[in-house]
Formats: sequence, C-alpha cells, structure tokens
Amino acid sequence: MSAAAELKPLVKSLNSASTDEEILGILNTLKNQAKITEAVLRESKAGLAVGKLRSNPSKPVSELAKEIVKKWKHEVEREKAAGGGTKATTKPPAAKKAAGSSAAATPSTPVTPTVPGGGTKYNDTRSAKSDGVKVEYTGDKTRDKCAELIYDALVFDSGAPSELILNRAKDIEKTVLKANDGTTAAYKAKIRSLFVNLKDKNNPGLRGSVISGDLAVSQLCVMSTQDMASEERKRADELIAQQNLFNTLGAGEQEAETDAFQCGRCKQRKCRYRQAQTRSADEPMTTFVTCTVCNNRWKFS
Repeated sequence: MSAAAELKPLVKSLNSASTDEEILGILNTLKNQAKITEAVLRESKAGLAVGKLRSNPSKPVSELAKEIVKKWKHEVEREKAAGGGTKATTKPPAAKKAAGSSAAATPSTPVTPTVPGGGTKYNDTRSAKSDGVKVEYTGDKTRDKCAELIYDALVFDSGAPSELILNRAKDIEKTVLKANDGTTAAYKAKIRSLFVNLKDKNNPGLRGSVISGDLAVSQLCVMSTQDMASEERKRADELIAQQNLFNTLGAGEQEAETDAFQCGRCKQRKCRYRQAQTRSADEPMTTFVTCTVCNNRWKFS
C-alpha cells in the first residue's frame, strides 16, 4: 500500500472527528508518519485537512496542527532542494545552455509553488502576481480586478494549487455579480467585504473551507461580516457586547450591596447587584452582579 493510500483513511477520520481527543490522536499519528513527500500530500489532501485545524478553538489542537504544517513544509522543502541539487550537478553545460535558450524563447506558464496541503508552497506572500496568474477572463477590467482581489485574499497563506484558487475566485466574483445585477456599488462593497474577511490573517479557517469546498461559494456570498468572522473575533465581539450591555443598562441605576452572591473569581461575597427587564414582560428579570473586591461581573436570569 502506498504512503498516500495509508494517509487517506486518516484524513477522512480527521475530517469527521467530533471530539478534541479524537482529533489530537489522529494528528499525532499523522505527525509520526515516517515519509512525507509532496506527491503524498498532494494525493492524500492531508495538508488541507491539517491546515484548517490551525484556527481550531481548542489551543492544543491548533498548536499541534501548526507544528505539523511547519514540519511537513520543511520536509517538502528538503525534498525539493535535494532533487534540485542532484539535477544541477548532473546536467551537462550544453544542456543548461539549451534549456536557458528554450525558456527565453517560449512564454512562461504560471508555476504553482510546491508544499504540504495540496502541493503548493506555504508562505504569507503569495499573490496573483507572484504565482504568475493573469486574471483576464471577462473583458471587463472592473470584474477582472475584483476576481484578482479575491484570488489574492484566498492564496496569500494557502497551500492549494493556483488553478484551484483561481477557479474559486472566479466563481465568487460571478456569484456576487449575479446577486447585485452587475458591477454596481453594492457589488463593489460586497467584494471589498469578502476581500477583507478572507485575507484576515487570524481567519485561516474561512479561507481553508472555501478553497477545500467545505463552504460553498453560494453560501459564502450571502454571509455577513459577523458570519465570516473568526472564532477569536466572535468571542471578542461577544465580550464587548456584554460589557456594553452592563454599561448601558447600568447607567444611572442604583445598585444594592449584598453578600447573597459569591464571586466565581475571588470567592468573596462582597457584591453589588441590580435588576433590569431585558426581555419580554412575561420573562424573568436579568440580575447584573459586580464583585466589589475584584470587579468581576456576571449576570443571570
């Protein structure tokens, strides 16, 4: 059985794993694979599966995924360097000259950098320009430029082939165009929103799911900025919203002191509290509690 064939069941199990323990077990197995090559990663799609987990909410999972991607990247780079070194020393001078003349005489085609996760080089500097990709498929400069922006957003830290990413960028541009009846102001605003959220360095999960096809283009194009935000950003926004709720509802309200509540942080019973009707009238009031010792705040209904 080939190395890629051995990896495929692990990749399938990784994609369907539902607990952190399962994911970590499979990742450790993948990490200890004896031989990883570009061809193996390309055929098994292990790099894409592991790359998506770098943004997993579980820190042990995300850290291990990052470690594996880095390890595989180095192994593939060593493989490429070793292959290149052998060819350079065995190639006759005449052959080198002929090859150089041929390359100068014929137009170069886009070359996809090689690496784990689908066969391309993982870094944070990829773009349509660096990949040698010309996005000219509509005859409309505005549309072509918008598709190029989406390509740049998807590709900048990706390990997927440029052909795949170009197709995804075109599909996104066409879907946004159709939804907004042409290159209108709304079309341009949506393209900008997609570009910003897809290129967010803290949101690799969104890029990975779009490239792999786990997130359909049709679904992506109707998502709001909040929907596209990374889990880290969503948690931060939720904390800000809670703090704003405390500040807004508490403005000018009298708070009573009590020892009926115990602070979960410092375990003291020195608190102030107030109540507000934050939902419908037939629902219980919400109680807002503030610890006077450590300023910890919480609420309950």
